[in-house]
Amino acid sequence: MKALIVFTLLHSACVNPVSATEINAPPGLSFERILEALEIEIHRIHTSYLPEYKTLEIGIAQVRSEMQYAQSTEQLVKLIYRKDHLLELLDITKQSEYADISKVRYLKGLQLIRLLYEKMLALDHHFEAVTTLGEMSAMANPNTYPVFNELKGILKQENKKTSFELPSLLGDNIYTSIVHSVVSLFNSNQTKKEKEAAIKEIECILDFSLNMHQDLNTIYFETAFLKSSSDGLLEGLEELFRSYTLPIGYKKSLEQCRSLDDWDALKEALDNYLSQMHEAIADASKSDKAFKLQVNLEFSIDRLLQFITQYNSFIDQGAKFYKKFAIMLSSYENEAFCRGQIPGEFAVLKEKINNSIDKFNNAYKPAEINGSKLKEVLYGLNEYD
Repeated sequence: MKALIVFTLLHSACVNPVSATEINAPPGLSFERILEALEIEIHRIHTSYLPEYKTLEIGIAQVRSEMQYAQSTEQLVKLIYRKDHLLELLDITKQSEYADISKVRYLKGLQLIRLLYEKMLALDHHFEAVTTLGEMSAMANPNTYPVFNELKGILKQENKKTSFELPSLLGDNIYTSIVHSVVSLFNSNQTKKEKEAAIKEIECILDFSLNMHQDLNTIYFETAFLKSSSDGLLEGLEELFRSYTLPIGYKKSLEQCRSLDDWDALKEALDNYLSQMHEAIADASKSDKAFKLQVNLEFSIDRLLQFITQYNSFIDQGAKFYKKFAIMLSSYENEAFCRGQIPGEFAVLKEKINNSIDKFNNAYKPAEINGSKLKEVLYGLNEYD
């Protein structure tokens, strides 16, 4: 019987130390591959326990059968003692299996966190590379174009006596600047042909500025909003890592763990935690402690699921924002006519927006990580019920 108990406990997660590679997801590993590996591993654990369950169930059935034909009170007492011992062993086996599966779920959860962190860092870099407000404003401000400023200079010289100069604040405003310049041109002493030629020189600049200035500002500010949300999400992931590793006694932050390549220390902390769980499972007097240790791991996984939901929501929101940006930029109807006069940065921006849509739909989005499958694999033991 003691040999059977030892055989049961050898399945425990603590007997098989955690390797750093189990925690540190290899580069290029996808959400899908992590979940597939998790499902395979859980199935392997469950299958490995089946012979043990069968042996115990046969033993319990045999003892119960013998109890019906017990010839004496002493024999019956011995059979009852044996049956209770086998039931206790069955309970220990179930807890051991639960601990093994909890360990695997926890490890895969760490891999998911690592993968999410890499995606969040990529998102942070993505937003840092987005065009600044100054660049956006300059793109649709005629005052940044030499040909427009040249015309303003000519008109200023011609209308010294009859026109007034805008103060710097209004002079930098695209609307007042355009109105002032156009009115000054109409009131100038230039001939009709000269005025028509001057307007021809700046018509695309004025058309682009009036049509796209507000849209470009909107794109900037809504991108800034996404950047702020991304920063908050990154802080949330770092907090998740702290709460996720707190039960096992790991102290360093996610950023420190990554930069220091501290996975060995993390796996050592997990090994120690699983060792405590192993000891508590083996000792019936510590069943409450064993339950608490297992609940702490499951609670951490639950927090991970909540974060993944938030991450998915943000990625979906980002994809919708960039699709809207693409529609706004494509709404400029005179782009083909004015090509060569409007800034080349406009075409670059459109390309950035389209690339961003692709990234949000593919690189950043954890495909197939939504829904019941993730919850089934990562949370709970009812996959095989």
